[in-house]
Amino acid sequence: MKFFRRFKILGTGSFLPEKVLTNHDLEKMVDTTDEWIKTRTGIEKRHVASELQAASDLVREAAKEALKNAGIAATALGAIIVGTISPDTMFPSTACWVQKDLEIPGIPAFDISAACSGFLYGMDIGSAILPAIGKPILVAGVDVLTKITNWEDRGTCVLFGDGAGVAILAPTDEDKGYLSSIIGADGSLGELLVQPAGGSRMPATHETVDRKLHTVHMKGNEIFKHAVRTMGDAAVAAIEESGIPPDDIDMFVPHQANNRIIEATCKRAKVPLSKTHITISWHGNMSAGTIPIAFHDAVSKGLIKRGDKVLFAAFGGGFTWGASVLVF
Repeated sequence: MKFFRRFKILGTGSFLPEKVLTNHDLEKMVDTTDEWIKTRTGIEKRHVASELQAASDLVREAAKEALKNAGIAATALGAIIVGTISPDTMFPSTACWVQKDLEIPGIPAFDISAACSGFLYGMDIGSAILPAIGKPILVAGVDVLTKITNWEDRGTCVLFGDGAGVAILAPTDEDKGYLSSIIGADGSLGELLVQPAGGSRMPATHETVDRKLHTVHMKGNEIFKHAVRTMGDAAVAAIEESGIPPDDIDMFVPHQANNRIIEATCKRAKVPLSKTHITISWHGNMSAGTIPIAFHDAVSKGLIKRGDKVLFAAFGGGFTWGASVLVF
C-alpha cells in the first residue's frame, strides 16, 4: 500500500447530551409524523443540548474519553482542531474554550468552518501538520444545531441533533494513516444551506431575530440532488486514489444526514450496506459531529479493528465535501 500520510489514531471518544427528543415528541410540536420522518430520513430520535451546554462542553467530554482510550494526558497534546458551525462564540474559537477546559495553554487551537465536512477537513489538516507539530493532535467534530434550529419549520427541525466526536492523531512509522484524502468546496451553492444572519453580511438586529434569520435555512430538494452526486463522487475519487478496489474496504463511515443519501453513495462507490456503519436513527444529523461519533461507535463495538481500511465521505453547507481511505 502506498500511504498518502502516515499517522496513527491513538484513541476516539464521543459525547451526546442527556436529553432525547423523539419523533413522537416532534409530532406534538409541528405538523409531522414519526412515519414521515423515518421514511424520509431514517431518524427516530436525536439528542438535545441543555441551555447550559455549548459546543466546547460536548467536545471536552468527548476529549476526556478519547484521551483515556489513547492512554495519554491532555498535556501530551500538540494542537487542538475543532470542526463546527455552531461555536460557543464567534471568537474565541471553540478550540480555545476546549483548551481552557483541558488546562493546556500554549499549543495552537483553532476551528474549521466546513459544516458537515468539518471533521474530515480537520483530519486532513491535522494529519498534514502532524510532522511539524511532532505531538498528538486532537481533532473534533461538534455541532449544537438545535440552538440554531427554527422549531416552527417542519422541514428542518426534524433533522438535527447535538453531539461531539474526537479522534487523537499521532506520528507513526507503522503502516497506518491515509491511503487517500480529498477535501473540496463549491461556494456557488452556498445559498442552498445557510444561516443568513449573525455575520458581517447581516449583523444581528431586532428584524433578523424576528424573521428567524439566525436559524438554519435550507432548500431540501436541491440539497438532496447535489448531496447524492457530491458525496458519491468524493467517495469514488477517494477509493480510486487509494489504489485499492472497493471490495477491500472493510467499513464505510458516511456522514449521517439521510438514509437515502447514504444508500445512493454506497451504490455509487460499490461498497455494500453490510459494510456501512449507519447510526442516524438514534442521533439525527449532527453536522460535523456525525462521522466522528459513528466512527467511535464502530471502533468501540469492535466493528473497526486495527489494520482495517475505512472509507469516510461527507458533504455539507458551503457546499463542502470530503472523503478519505484510512488504514486504522
